[in-house]
Amino acid sequence: MRKTIELLIIALLAAGMVACESLKLGDAGLSKAPETSGATLDTLFASLKDADKVLTSAYYYLPYGLISDFDSKMGKDIIESITDHFVSNKHTEGDGPNDLYYTGALGANISGDAAGGEAYRFGSEKDYTAIRYGWFFLENADNIPTDSKDFDPAVLARKKAEAKMCIAIAYANMFRYVGGVPLVDHTINTEEASNPNFPRNTFKETVDFIVNLCDEAAPDLPWYVSSVEDGRLTKAAAIGLKLRVLCFAASPTFNSDTPWHPAAADWESMGKYVRYAEKYDKTLWDKAKAAADEFMSNLATGGWYALVQATPTGAVDPATNLPTYAPLDYRKAYRDAYNKRGTTESIISIRKSNSTSYHDKNMDLQDDFGCGATLNWVNKFPYADGTPFPENFDWSHPNSGDPSRNPFFMSDPNGQHIVDNATFTETRDPRLYENVCVPGDKWKNGNVGPNYVNAKSPSFQDGNTGFLQMKFIMQQESDRNTPPHWCMMRYAEVLLNAAEAHNEANGGPDDQAYAWLNAVRNRVGLPGVAEGMSKEQFRAALILERELEFGFEEVRWFDMVRWGLKDAFTTKLKALEVTGNKQKNATSFTFTVKDAYPPRVWYNDWDTKWYLAPIPAVEINKNYGMTQNPGW
Repeated sequence: MRKTIELLIIALLAAGMVACESLKLGDAGLSKAPETSGATLDTLFASLKDADKVLTSAYYYLPYGLISDFDSKMGKDIIESITDHFVSNKHTEGDGPNDLYYTGALGANISGDAAGGEAYRFGSEKDYTAIRYGWFFLENADNIPTDSKDFDPAVLARKKAEAKMCIAIAYANMFRYVGGVPLVDHTINTEEASNPNFPRNTFKETVDFIVNLCDEAAPDLPWYVSSVEDGRLTKAAAIGLKLRVLCFAASPTFNSDTPWHPAAADWESMGKYVRYAEKYDKTLWDKAKAAADEFMSNLATGGWYALVQATPTGAVDPATNLPTYAPLDYRKAYRDAYNKRGTTESIISIRKSNSTSYHDKNMDLQDDFGCGATLNWVNKFPYADGTPFPENFDWSHPNSGDPSRNPFFMSDPNGQHIVDNATFTETRDPRLYENVCVPGDKWKNGNVGPNYVNAKSPSFQDGNTGFLQMKFIMQQESDRNTPPHWCMMRYAEVLLNAAEAHNEANGGPDDQAYAWLNAVRNRVGLPGVAEGMSKEQFRAALILERELEFGFEEVRWFDMVRWGLKDAFTTKLKALEVTGNKQKNATSFTFTVKDAYPPRVWYNDWDTKWYLAPIPAVEINKNYGMTQNPGW
């Protein structure tokens, strides 16, 4: 794919699409004119195979959630660092969490090294580049000669649908960070570039635009693709994206009688750009429910998508004659779900490289700086039998009482977790260990992670919370010896979005909502939730389940925003000071609860302006029509 992309970029740079540089909607320039050096539209669209190279470029510029050279998002840090799940001590110039968010310094006039440290810098991301290539493909695809040897009208229709989905994904990414944005439905011509006028569209118009693109694309897309075409967008992706966008827009922050920020109260000047409607609109949840039902109806006839399930390696239970599962079995299934290409759980898969080292910068963040998951998040993971972990757990006596209630591991002669000939079994939700390297767990290279203060080779980093990131880093080098990807959407998210839509639209959970939520829990061996919940209780259970399932997958931030989870922003974050019984491969630990460092300005000075990103002043000053978000 890398070679194909490089050839495509060269080809596009040689094609004369627009001969004007006067408008720059974003630093990349929506109307940026590739230099003419020989290639023509005729050669770019001489056949379906040639045109597919243009489409591949739209794919390439889709958003990517892992630290890489693709962009400088957060100054090469991670979005999870500004949630209540994780803290970063990457004190380097231009680091977004420490320089802009923890201190409250983020604003509309960020420049220099700090520019790019934002979670989203409107106008400087790759979204409008993907959009431009998508429209370029759509506007020229019908020029492909019908007598070319590979021409097939059904294939052409499908590729045009893929282009629409690339545009929809780019806009959906932009929308969740910014709200309403200028909607461009074509490539910019010379006259438009000379007199730029691209006023900001409303929040509702942006939602409708994305949803319409998904609806237009879906009929011409296959429900799923074979391994040969793995990574291409499908009908499942179209419906799944529509469901995600509708759930986001229907959530209380943006769909309420009460404006989420004082500045958003003025509907005409601000509100309509950052809220769906002036008053709560229940029909938006009805639309989300309809999208959920549409997905499930297609699944019933088309099959394929399913949660990745554990393969049993344990003994057969003599009482039931059924196979038993070890914690590592559940961990492996969950790991394949988010990490492995081409599974039945992967719905939107973004690729930038086939190199197995492409995600090494995620490891560098943990190797070089004292970063880590918060005790607040770790405490939310239940025991393996589903019992909640106690909020008042006595960390000074962690090994007293029932061994199965130890915080992370219990001694077990039959356990699969072996450190220096000592054998243990995990005591908590298997997803805890796949998201977070807890004290005593192996990490990255097969040795116990250096998350205790006396750890040597590798050494403990000051500021560490007692917990390292595990997801996307993983325990063994062999776990990373596969082509990487960013699974932007998993089937697990569709299930929880569908359960959410049913709960909100129906005024409480129905049997399907319970079944979808419980399917995600059962995949890792947890029992289903208790039935008989109210709408509010089921909503809380869903929000928690999303925390446990989607760590480091760029879900928590948007859940904090759309549900207006003030406590998640303002509650002081905690860490563990951990001391091991030896300097390498420790097997027992002592713990002391402490405040996570660094603190955040949000603890004492919270403002809902943080729900949407500031629009850079340099972008507004281009005067094509973009406006500022509330509070900035």
